[in-house]
Amino acid sequence: MDLEQRIRRLEDRDAIRTLIARYGRLVDERDIEAVGMLFTQNGSFRSVDGKIASTGRHAVIDQFHKRYAVLGPSNHFTHDIVIELDESDPDLASGWVNSHAEVVRNGVTLWTALRYHDQYRREDGVWRFQVRELHFFYYLSPKEYPDMLGQIMRNRAYAEPLPADYPESSATWKDYYSKNPQRG
Repeated sequence: MDLEQRIRRLEDRDAIRTLIARYGRLVDERDIEAVGMLFTQNGSFRSVDGKIASTGRHAVIDQFHKRYAVLGPSNHFTHDIVIELDESDPDLASGWVNSHAEVVRNGVTLWTALRYHDQYRREDGVWRFQVRELHFFYYLSPKEYPDMLGQIMRNRAYAEPLPADYPESSATWKDYYSKNPQRG
């Protein structure tokens, strides 16, 4: 890999990190058209539990309108970011982002820890989300947090509680605890 290619990869990673950061701010500020432009024309915004599912920029915008109908103020922030650039296609990348959000949903304050599983595509010279998929570790009220964090049914994002999306469903988690049942 020559110096020009290495610089391009650094610039690509920086552009993707900026995309990720802009997402949180634009979602919180309800800049719906700008949120839509973060996605490719045929981009997808979804949750692994299937409750959120939209494909195509206009459908993604409609999905956010539905979310905003039940959300009050929100504060999204990101932590660890892993970006894998595609070795065979310079316009593709994938990654995951650990994140938290503080939200008001249907008048109730909630905290969530989540992981975004992303696919990125450079479209018209700009990095955008091709796929942004939500995986919830928890979605709880501050009051529920101490008692529910260790329980599997800690996803309270919807009317009916759901199991957390991770880590208990991961193959490595299951393998570890099948060999070490006295732990956890």
